[in-house]
Amino acid sequence: MFDLYSLSEEHSAVREAVRAVCDAKVAPNAATADETSEFPQASYEALRASDFHAPHIPTEYGGAGADALATAIVIEEVARACASSSLIPAVNKLGTMPLLLAGSDELNKRYLSPVASGDAMFSYCLSEPEAGSDAASMTTRAVREGDFWVLDGVKRWITNAGVSDFYTVFAVTEPGTGARGISAFVVEKSDPGVSFGAPERKLGIKGSPTREVYLDSVRVPADRMIGAPGTGFATAMRTLDHTRVTIAAQALGIAQGALDAGLAYVKERKQFGKPIADFQGIQFMLADMGMKITAARELTYAAAARSERDAPDLTYYGAAAKCFASDVAMEVTTNAVQLLGGYGYTKDFPLERMMRDAKITQIYEGTNQVQRIVMARQLLKGVI
Repeated sequence: MFDLYSLSEEHSAVREAVRAVCDAKVAPNAATADETSEFPQASYEALRASDFHAPHIPTEYGGAGADALATAIVIEEVARACASSSLIPAVNKLGTMPLLLAGSDELNKRYLSPVASGDAMFSYCLSEPEAGSDAASMTTRAVREGDFWVLDGVKRWITNAGVSDFYTVFAVTEPGTGARGISAFVVEKSDPGVSFGAPERKLGIKGSPTREVYLDSVRVPADRMIGAPGTGFATAMRTLDHTRVTIAAQALGIAQGALDAGLAYVKERKQFGKPIADFQGIQFMLADMGMKITAARELTYAAAARSERDAPDLTYYGAAAKCFASDVAMEVTTNAVQLLGGYGYTKDFPLERMMRDAKITQIYEGTNQVQRIVMARQLLKGVI
């Protein structure tokens, strides 16, 4: 009965393997990626060589076939070392999840196999300049012309834009019908008419480029539509139910990395003749940080299990995990900076970077205010 609350040997082995890779080949690049605001290519190559760049891709498409919990553990461990790098497996899942949920086998073979091999990355294009939390108000259009759809519009806040080769793009195909008039397409970086804005100048996750994606009369073959016409918005929302778990995992990893760094420091730093870890005030801070990380981990893993079986209460659990874990990450990283005092405020230690990186987890894939709306609606429906 109690096995429910412990990881399997396989999942524990995944954690050990990815932590070893990240300690050796990802963490050393984190500060430079942050300082230069450049994509950490060396970290990508290390994750690719170990099959941790897109572990969720099913084996039939050449992937590792990791389940949702194993994928969350991978993202957690990468984020513990470098939040920007954790957006490699996280956004590969975000971009490809619509295909896994609604794509044809032919479409999936064509686009998931290159992601599985590491020859391509995938991004997700839902938000627009005037359509953020209210994604259904998007204005990007797709007009049918024979065997093609012609896409025009702008997508904003697109993670890894310009680096990714493929993009899941949501566009209005039936104006005036609201969410029921939105469809999803695969757009390639090389398609004529696709271009990118300048990188956003961000507070954190600086090693993961965020740009606008411009679609100027982009002609997409009709067989690149994901699912049936008009089902795109439903696919987008189902995707987020699953991938909010990955943001929870990212937040969890950032928080764990901050606690680990804080623990190491307080055991070495001496004031008034003894390590500051001996002071009760410090111990209470550590206890609260550890307690909340533990709670976030249990909720995140419970949500991952529901993602794996596509449970009816996934919408609630995905929103709850993302919301709680990201709030914990912001609190824990802030307190970890406090533990180091003046040193925590400098770039000589990783805590200030972790604190900046943590903030975005409360914002993207649905702000935490939106997550609370989602949870409340599920409660009112009696789903929980």
